[in-house]
Amino acid sequence: MRAALYRESTVRPGGPRSDALRIVRLANFVAPSSGGLRTALRELGRGYRAVGHEPVLIVPGERAGIRDTDQGRIVTLPGPLLPGTGGYRVLTDRRRVARVLERLAPDRIEVSDRTTLRWTGAWARHRRIPAVMVSHETAHGVLSSWGMPEQAALRAADALNSRTAHAYARVVCTTEWAEREFVRIGARNVVRAPLGVDLVGSRPGLRDPRVRARHARVGEVLLVLCSRLSVEKRPGTALDALEALRGRGVPAVLVVAGDGPLRARLELRARDRRLPVTFLGHLADRAALGALQATADVCLAPGPCETFGLAALEALACGTPVVASASSALPEIVGGAGAVATDSGEAFATAAQALLARPEHARRETARARAECFGWEGAVAAFLGAHEAGLGAGAPGGGHASREGRAS
Repeated sequence: MRAALYRESTVRPGGPRSDALRIVRLANFVAPSSGGLRTALRELGRGYRAVGHEPVLIVPGERAGIRDTDQGRIVTLPGPLLPGTGGYRVLTDRRRVARVLERLAPDRIEVSDRTTLRWTGAWARHRRIPAVMVSHETAHGVLSSWGMPEQAALRAADALNSRTAHAYARVVCTTEWAEREFVRIGARNVVRAPLGVDLVGSRPGLRDPRVRARHARVGEVLLVLCSRLSVEKRPGTALDALEALRGRGVPAVLVVAGDGPLRARLELRARDRRLPVTFLGHLADRAALGALQATADVCLAPGPCETFGLAALEALACGTPVVASASSALPEIVGGAGAVATDSGEAFATAAQALLARPEHARRETARARAECFGWEGAVAAFLGAHEAGLGAGAPGGGHASREGRAS
């Protein structure tokens, strides 16, 4: 495995850039059926490669392995399953991860986790390697969604975020909403870098009358929920909204694209309430997911602790308006291309009706125009800017030993 780690994984036209960086990224909670984080890692890796850098991604899996992909090299290390998460694994063997990091000799480190991987910040600082942590969720939001009392969740989140901000040269937040919990504790090393959307892979032209005929009758309203079915995503709100709409005489149906530990419970609820809900599970086929998003009348995004909401942004790119939780960052992303609602089925139903009252052509045009503000090219540039912003804090004097010297 050691020799394989050193193999050159990036072929650059015209030879390697003199300022090329080996950016080693680490992430937990990445599985074949995971959504937004997996998409972000893939697109950022592709973007880093496209401008001449060398991204390497370390993730947990059932067994060790190395493979080269269009997002760069992916190193899989054994990690245990986390009970109750529907298949997520975490990297817990610090010594093994540290050995791999030593062999990779990174120029930058980018960590998409603040639980079992926070120690990598100290590891990087000791070696004068600039390291950033990407905040993909709010600690307070996740703790609250798990049922922790409000004040206890705030105290725990502040303590966790203080340790995180201290551990890394920079903390990257994708929205102003996500940044607030670090501003609250006085962290001064926070930078903002939005994520993006594939404006070609997600587009209105994917709308398919066959998909509509499969899921909805003529005259019915087609709602879609694209989400992991876990407690922090609050997928039950979508079912409650469907029930409220039908109670008001709106002939709505719901299609759920996603999987997770709550699926069986949600299926039972739909059957008990006789709700017209189709559960598709995880859609690995991006074209099929895009066709569903483009064909729907409204996309529901009920997660109250979303810091960005890639699935909702994909729906907008497909020309479909979004109803988003007012408790999340999504109002900042959706803007006037959707509606926001408090975290109840009744409120989501009211917001959906308001969107449906708009002329269809106008609401779809507005949705697409909003998504076009969030291309991946700009996101990649912002993330690379965050890595450069972290240079002084992580590597006094502007750098560390060359890769040639460290990898010999």
